[in-house]
Order: sequence, then structure tokens, then C-alpha cells
Amino acid sequence: MTTPASPPAPEPAPPSGRESLLGSMGSMGKGVEGLAPHRIPADHLPGFVPERKAEYVNTMFETIAPHYDLMNRLMTFGMDRGWRNDVVAQAAPPISGRALDVATGTGDIAIALARRVGPRGMVLATDFSEAMMRPGPGKAAKAGVGAIVRFMAADALDLPFPDDTFDCVTTGFAMRNVTDIERAFREMRRVTKEGGRVVCLEVAKPGFLPVRFLHQCYFNWVVPLLGRIITGHREAYRYLPESARNFLPPPALKAIMERAGLRDVRFRRLSLGAVAVHTGTKGT
Repeated sequence: MTTPASPPAPEPAPPSGRESLLGSMGSMGKGVEGLAPHRIPADHLPGFVPERKAEYVNTMFETIAPHYDLMNRLMTFGMDRGWRNDVVAQAAPPISGRALDVATGTGDIAIALARRVGPRGMVLATDFSEAMMRPGPGKAAKAGVGAIVRFMAADALDLPFPDDTFDCVTTGFAMRNVTDIERAFREMRRVTKEGGRVVCLEVAKPGFLPVRFLHQCYFNWVVPLLGRIITGHREAYRYLPESARNFLPPPALKAIMERAGLRDVRFRRLSLGAVAVHTGTKGT
């Protein structure tokens, strides 16, 4: 007797846009040449070795991660919330769009982006420090956007996404910590769709000299002391002022974004010039 043939197995349903993107992670990384180093003197940082900056930064963020949000609120007097909202407004992701937040930390910008794209959109939040991202899913769930934001470990210099994937890409207070600023912007531009925006929030120096003097005194003396009292790790909060003191001024950062291929790059200073938001567009 001939056994009847089994019916063919049904073909799997095609993946949704979100599943398709998540399934492609890790196979599409792409390196980019180009150097734009940010030098930090090691004089005041006993554990800092410039050649091992990435390892140092990763260890530092693992140390301060449990207190990061609290320190941010205290250091900035709560102004960081307004800065991040400005980043999202400049990025202008569409409803139901895809957004990427690079070096997301605990996910504040990613959560703000998720509110903008809505329940049919998707936000990927990446960081090379897994310890920094641990509070992120809980924060996103508490904010009502847990199903929209996905957290994953990734290197800003080698993003594991296909070209032209995201409607916008954001990053906040990260360029001081990468080893190659131009390469980071090239990667962000690569994964952004044509016409999409790359938005960067970074420290700056107030232009008015009396304000600059007070700003430097605050970050050089008060912040390390506050960091020591709250976290018990003063060196981490000595690194942050040191990295800020030697960071590029906004016009120089604008030039690097343009070298990385972004168009119509502009910036504006916020909070008396203490920070700057840079915006560039991917164009042909």
C-alpha cells in the first residue's frame, strides 16, 4: 500500500518590517575610514591611558551606571530633559517611523523618540556599555513605550544595520567618548535614510567669559565632589569635565559632520552655551 504523501508544510509568513530589521542585526556592520580624534590629557586621571580610551570609558560607565540618571538631573539642574526634547524635535521622526539612538545610555532620548513615532513605530537604542542600558527597558515600560523601544549592544563605530534603515539617528553626550568622531558620524549617516536627519547633543563652552568661568569652576570642582558624595567614584566625574574641557567647539564639530557627508549642518547653543545641538541631513 502506498502511503499518501504528507501535505507540504506551510511557508512561513514574511517577517514584518520590525522583525526583518531585528533579524538582520549583526550581519551588516560596515567599517569606515577617517580619523577625528578627541585628545584627553591624562594628567588629572591616574587610570586613563589614551590608547585604551574605549576600555576606560566602558569601565567608567559600568561603575556609575546605577547613579547615572540621578547625577544627570543634579549636574544639569534638570535641564537635560529639555535638551533631549529639543534633540527629538530636531530629528523629527515620522509617525510609525524607525529611529535609532546611538550611545543611548539609560534610554532617555530613545524613550522620547518612541513617544514621537507612536505604537506602530520602532526605536532601537544602542550602547557599547550593557551596564548603562540595564535600567532602560524598565524605564521604557514605565513610560508606556516598552513595546516600541528595543535595547541592544552595538559599537557606534561599526553599527550592525543595513544602509538607509532609519528615518533619523540621534546621539547625546557620546562624541567625547568615541575614539573616532568622523567615523561615528559616517556610520550614523550610512544607516539613515535619504532625507533623514542625524542629530547630536554635546557639551560646549559658554561664549560670555564670566559665564564660562563659572561654568568651568562648577564642572571642575563641584561636579567631581558631587560625584564622589553620591556615587563614591570621584575619578569618573573628573573624566567628564576633562573630556568636556578639551572637546571640539561647535563650529569644529559641524565641520566634522560635513566631512562625514552630512548636508545642511547647523547647530544652536542652549543654556547660555553650555551645550549645543547639531543637526545634519543625509542627501545625495
